[in-house]
Amino acid sequence: MEEKGEHVQLQAVSDTDSPVLPPALARNSDQPEDDDYDPHLHRQLANPTNNLETLVHLLKCSLGTGILAMPQAFARAGLIPGILGTVIGGLLVTHCLRVLVRAQYAVCRSRRVPQLPYPEAAAAALQQGPRVLAGLARPAALTVDLFLVVYQLGICCVYIVFIADNLKKVIDPVLEVSVEMHMLFILLPLIAFNLIPNLKILAPFSALANVLIFVGIGITVYFLLSGEKSSKPLDLWGSPHTFPLFFGTILFALTAVGVVIAVENNMKTPKSFVQTCGVLDIAMLLIVLLYVALGVLGYLFCVSDCSDSITLDLPKGPLSASVIVMFAVAIFISYGLHCYVPVEVVWRGYLLPRLEKASVSPSRTRLAEYGLRVALCLLTFVLAVSIPRLGLFISLFGALCLSALGICFPALMEACLWWGRRGTGSRVVYLVLLKDVALGAIGMLALVAGTYTALTSIVRSFAPQQTE
Repeated sequence: MEEKGEHVQLQAVSDTDSPVLPPALARNSDQPEDDDYDPHLHRQLANPTNNLETLVHLLKCSLGTGILAMPQAFARAGLIPGILGTVIGGLLVTHCLRVLVRAQYAVCRSRRVPQLPYPEAAAAALQQGPRVLAGLARPAALTVDLFLVVYQLGICCVYIVFIADNLKKVIDPVLEVSVEMHMLFILLPLIAFNLIPNLKILAPFSALANVLIFVGIGITVYFLLSGEKSSKPLDLWGSPHTFPLFFGTILFALTAVGVVIAVENNMKTPKSFVQTCGVLDIAMLLIVLLYVALGVLGYLFCVSDCSDSITLDLPKGPLSASVIVMFAVAIFISYGLHCYVPVEVVWRGYLLPRLEKASVSPSRTRLAEYGLRVALCLLTFVLAVSIPRLGLFISLFGALCLSALGICFPALMEACLWWGRRGTGSRVVYLVLLKDVALGAIGMLALVAGTYTALTSIVRSFAPQQTE
């Protein structure tokens, strides 16, 4: 998409495309009644991304290891609940992301600032809610920061393990070395890639990763359609005992909330992100369709014997090896995109303000930023090498963090922003509050059930070793 066309699109967006806000939230008490401050028009970005680049980033951050686990997720849920659950989960995630972005817009508009990160926006929203929640604004911001950093670094750990395992499968016939050595081989390239400073530079790499993933998915689908399928009977309805694992997989795969906020904040035309049939809607539609298709085809291929990644169930040969290499390269590129979020949280939220207060020179400040990027990369490497059964632990963090970040906090923020209008008698206000209560209940149920199921799976995975 050409930049000139996007500039025209920005100018053509009318006020009706902006998020619908309660009048009390559109300004501070000391603002004039006719103030029409628009945070989007006051953003100053050094390297903004256009709509197409933003779409590429969204597709890349959701088409990672999660889509390869969809056949196993369908095996846990059953064919029919798997299809319905994926579609409903996609709608739920899309709505919650829309709620989050609009809540951030509302807070920025009321504070008359161009931009606020997720934690500060959550704190500001809670301050406009009931008094009992206003006092929790600062702890809420710290909690959001903690969840964001833990989840995104957890994804990076999973990616290191995934890349090393897949490289081992390809290289073992020629040179057999341990998985830890493969992790060591990719460490320096990961550090170098993680030093890329902004999303604008990462966009071409994300485009390449998307091409590799789509080609890899195409070849995988070819195997699933033409290969010999399992003779085991299909489970159409699944079991309620394993459904929380399915829902946890959906949340883990779909809810890349940190990356979504980062790419929206870095857009040249942010109004087009959450508008009807905008960037977010298109991206989520494509993602859900791909998830359903691969989940169904993979489940029909291997039924109850689905592995953690569908690539592990493909027949051996040069073509399947090429698929593994494609996904390994694509996930390598994704590492830099996902590590961008914790770098931003720690750097801009905690380290940079202290360095500026201490009047540190720009050269040393830049050196400190690169040091942080290297340190976080080394941390994920050490965790990936040291912690056994890493995938199960990260699934636990995903269930815990994403239920809160992707569902509970957006609903809580919107409810607090609409709280002041409950005395107006408007039915819409009470419907919004009721909807947010329902979303909060769903999020808490997913958090508790997903965490409990993940913990149970972790205990069971260790049980055979303990009995030996």
